[in-house]
Amino acid sequence: MNVEVVAIGSELLLGQIVDTNSSWIGQELAAAGLDSYHQTKVGDNAGRMKSVLELALSRSDAVICCGGLGPTHDDITREVIADIMGVELKLDKQLVTKIEEMFTSRGRVMSPTNLSQAMVPVGASIVSEQPGTAAGLICPVGGDKVIYAVPGVPYEMKEMITGTILSDLIARSGESAVIRSRTLRTWGMSESGLAELLADYIEGLDVSNADEAANKTGTATLAFNASGVEGLKVRITTKAADEAAAIAVLDTKEAELRAILGDLVFGVDGENMEVAIVSLLAEKGLTVAVAESVTGGYIAGRVCAVPGASEVFRGGVVAYNNQVKQSLLGVEDGPVVTEEAAVAMAYGVRDSLGADIGLASTGVAGPEEMEGRPVGTVCIAVASSDGAIATTLQLPGDRERIRQFSTISLLNLLRQVLRQAPVLEN
Repeated sequence: MNVEVVAIGSELLLGQIVDTNSSWIGQELAAAGLDSYHQTKVGDNAGRMKSVLELALSRSDAVICCGGLGPTHDDITREVIADIMGVELKLDKQLVTKIEEMFTSRGRVMSPTNLSQAMVPVGASIVSEQPGTAAGLICPVGGDKVIYAVPGVPYEMKEMITGTILSDLIARSGESAVIRSRTLRTWGMSESGLAELLADYIEGLDVSNADEAANKTGTATLAFNASGVEGLKVRITTKAADEAAAIAVLDTKEAELRAILGDLVFGVDGENMEVAIVSLLAEKGLTVAVAESVTGGYIAGRVCAVPGASEVFRGGVVAYNNQVKQSLLGVEDGPVVTEEAAVAMAYGVRDSLGADIGLASTGVAGPEEMEGRPVGTVCIAVASSDGAIATTLQLPGDRERIRQFSTISLLNLLRQVLRQAPVLEN
């Protein structure tokens, strides 16, 4: 069963409201093993709404239409669906009574405009859950397809989806399945480089999916997502007969991908880079401190957000001003966007805060070049009693992206140092 989601409301197109409803519905459909290949937003215009819904019906088995069920003049979802069904709207007296009772229970009198919310396309049925004045509708179209209309108010919509619509969709599909995903987080290679590295694997995956689909053992697909400070994500998605089968597929594909990606993988699902760092530091019994210039406290903030960070994180110094770098961290007078300055900052904060390891970032986030270094030039360093490692990066993007890339790059450099050395100690 292929289910399409259509979100209705001009406010969505104008950016006045963010469409979180469609995302949530997509998650619930996937968890129920129901395919969904398209999501669309359309404004409150009858002609465009009809066009979008007819297109959705032409390529999908079912459509969940979200929004436009209120009592105002621009709430025209019922009218458009009735037009598509080729039927009239009819006043449902039971709905009128129910809506009136809702107003009475709140000590209010129902406005005549609310009667429009009791208009139902002939042949449609009403979703049993109705936490608000807008009733959800199940509208059969052409004998083999269906439109579900739900209100845009999130808590009302969610109650109808989980209470009636998902089970109705599963019953109509005639089969049960689960869709599950797992995300490998990586850093150290571009998105295009990652895709090239996995090109042969993806090609083989397409072939194996055909066999697995025939044997009903569970298919799998890969998708890539560049997420700034969260890293480059490789998402594995599988559709299988049940939970156990889905987990088995994910376990197999993860192992295969790790064999190819190696140390590029730093975490799974919610395990971001700072979680990996805190875990490694705790495992080795080491502490860290950070001196930040270009990142302006971003690294310290990320690390402090991890539960248990207090055991391994000594603190940080935001040395944005050059005089602060010199007076507090021992950086020599002269250029500060250099590997030498980054190393001095790393040793300075390590010694000042009594940590085993010092980290440092210094660079040019823009809007103009500095010290003859172009925007995006960043120097990072990791220093311990075993010595220091520093490197210069040329990062793309605006000020925020440069700060994000600097953060994850420095934490990744620390991760590599920790993985290579069994212990870094005084």
